[in-house]
Amino acid sequence: MGKRFDLLVFDWDGTLVDSARHIVASIQAAAHDLGLATPPDDRARHIIGLGLADAMAYLFPELASAEYPRLAERYRHHYLAGDRELTLFSGAFEGIQAFRAAGFALAVATGKSRQGLDRALETFGLGPFFHASRCADEGLSKPHPDMLHYLMSALGAGPQRTLMIGDTTHDLQMAKNAGVAAVAVGYGAHARARLEAEGPLACVMSFAELKQWVTENG
Repeated sequence: MGKRFDLLVFDWDGTLVDSARHIVASIQAAAHDLGLATPPDDRARHIIGLGLADAMAYLFPELASAEYPRLAERYRHHYLAGDRELTLFSGAFEGIQAFRAAGFALAVATGKSRQGLDRALETFGLGPFFHASRCADEGLSKPHPDMLHYLMSALGAGPQRTLMIGDTTHDLQMAKNAGVAAVAVGYGAHARARLEAEGPLACVMSFAELKQWVTENG
């Protein structure tokens, strides 16, 4: 029996890299630096995966957009101070290797900047396994389908042959908007109940479980 999907598109933070807690802490520290009200953990976790402008508008609606660069600079300062301590989720590296060896086209769709993703791909040694990637500063932010449209066009995969894999409702809503199936990972930024409410094909709780699901259903 042939594969159901040709293209697997992965979110980055919270899906491949265990970074949600560090992102939240960096957002909170940046807010403190600028004298803004510190967003609670749940609210800060909600914006993981969004582009910068959308994230800032959600967390700090009182903040003028002209101040976004200052806030972004402080966020990057705190994030970069600790990002070398981040790790891939258990089994993620081997799983990506296995998906590539199995003949899937692999891509990344992320709320990170291009500079940030390129740095992370090099840090974790995953760059050679991905055929394409799309970042928040290169188009429209999730949940708009722009990232998936770009990746499907670049890699010659139709919506029915593409699978989105992510840890946030933004990922799953982007997939819906693009007419693409999705699998949620419940070990990242958003709670399992919120993910399942979006109707993914499955919600897995480890990368090993994801690998098994793709092997059996992909």
